[in-house]
Amino acid sequence: MFFLQMSGFPGSGKSTLAKEIALQTGAVLVDHHLTKTALLEEIPDIDTKQAGKASYKMDWAIIEANLSIGNSAILDSPCLYQPMIEKGERLAEQYKAKYKYVECYLDDFQEINHRLKQRESLPSQIKEVSSEVVFQSTLRNSKKPMNHPILVIDTKKRLDTYIQKVMDYVKA
Repeated sequence: MFFLQMSGFPGSGKSTLAKEIALQTGAVLVDHHLTKTALLEEIPDIDTKQAGKASYKMDWAIIEANLSIGNSAILDSPCLYQPMIEKGERLAEQYKAKYKYVECYLDDFQEINHRLKQRESLPSQIKEVSSEVVFQSTLRNSKKPMNHPILVIDTKKRLDTYIQKVMDYVKA
């Protein structure tokens, strides 16, 4: 059993990779944008920040419920804050799951904006990056676990060129 935290800038390929890992492993996939979008659509007057906080609470509850019964779980979220990593590590330890962390890395402002504009996005997802300064700052300040091996994947390449490396890491 494993718990996998996905990480990476919006548009870097996290969801595509997370879905493929879930298909290949049978892990439960928790997509933060789906829970946040559900809240935004169900409660029209909800503040976006409130929806984000509430949806993370739901995400973690779903993950914990699944880990507690022995299911592997994947959290598909940018993972931009240290407390997210700490919570993931704590839950993995509590339920004796292997902790895994995969960062989808794409240091290409133009390609990220192209992907964001081309995808069919949910109301909770950004449509484009406001500036290269914001983009680079987010990349530089990405949070990573210090006590576990991580895998950083260059997602400028096609999924089929790196999926086996990711699967080997997840199964190790």
